[in-house]
Amino acid sequence: MKKIKNIVFDFGGVLIDWNPHYLYNTYFTDRDKMEYFLTHICTGKWNLEQDRGRPLAEATKSLQAQYPAYKEAIQLFYSEWYKMLKGEIKPTVELLHYCKAKGYKIFGLSNWSAETFPIAFKKYDFWPAFDGIVLSGKEKLVKPDPRLYQRLLDRYSLQAEECLFIDDNSANIEAARTLGFNVALFDNPETVAAQLAKQL
Repeated sequence: MKKIKNIVFDFGGVLIDWNPHYLYNTYFTDRDKMEYFLTHICTGKWNLEQDRGRPLAEATKSLQAQYPAYKEAIQLFYSEWYKMLKGEIKPTVELLHYCKAKGYKIFGLSNWSAETFPIAFKKYDFWPAFDGIVLSGKEKLVKPDPRLYQRLLDRYSLQAEECLFIDDNSANIEAARTLGFNVALFDNPETVAAQLAKQL
């Protein structure tokens, strides 16, 4: 087994507290209607296509045509997307800085729209710790597609066996494991820290 040299972080749900509920809690007065909207209209599957590179304007217009009664709510998803961002997940960010201080290279591999990422980039101050980032919206590929992981390895001349990948999605974790990455499924910062302690 090769020694781990690189720590690869997912962003949303691992380092950044992102959730559409933060926006729509202030828009919908009825929680059931909000949940219906987020599970049947502005769904995770729909949002993933923007993470894959579909233009936000195109995605918004298409969905509004499909659900005209929700035109205003759909418009808000990206026009006020910044309201879905809360603070950083501090224990994980502290873990990131700890790993950096210990000499590990730090990389990012995230499903994220190339159009919304600059908003997050301006909001948080931990980005200088990264030695490289591969973003789905720029690559037109999304996890768990193995080609996106391979982009990271190829671009930064990394070996999967020397990388530890942290993500909160089990399918993404399994894809990384299949490619030879060491992995840690993010449940909460404490359990991830315990997993890292065993592997680093």
